[in-house]
Amino acid sequence: QVQLEESGGGLVQAGGSLRLSCAASGSIFFSKYAMDWYRQAPGKQRELVATITSRGSTNVADSVKGRFTISRDNAKNTVYLQMNSLKPEDTAVYYCATKRGNLQHWGQGTQVTVSV
Repeated sequence: QVQLEESGGGLVQAGGSLRLSCAASGSIFFSKYAMDWYRQAPGKQRELVATITSRGSTNVADSVKGRFTISRDNAKNTVYLQMNSLKPEDTAVYYCATKRGNLQHWGQGTQVTVSV
């Protein structure tokens, strides 16, 4: 069983930066799996923001390309989301996730609020 715990959310002014962290526990195979960051804004569907594969290849959504960067530290079982040039439309609850077989594991989420 994998447990995921996000941290690093908060309130920031537009144009500012935040770094989210997601620590994984309960799995000794962290480095072998892709990790994802999703977000869900009020009244909207959850959307995939960024993915990093086990080999370190990354992909980010067009809406955050050039502003957000995903990375991982396998020694710490942690994945990060560096968010720069934040916009009010980035306001959402951010979740990290990973899939083991057919089971998707989610963290509890961390709130990011970007003020104008």
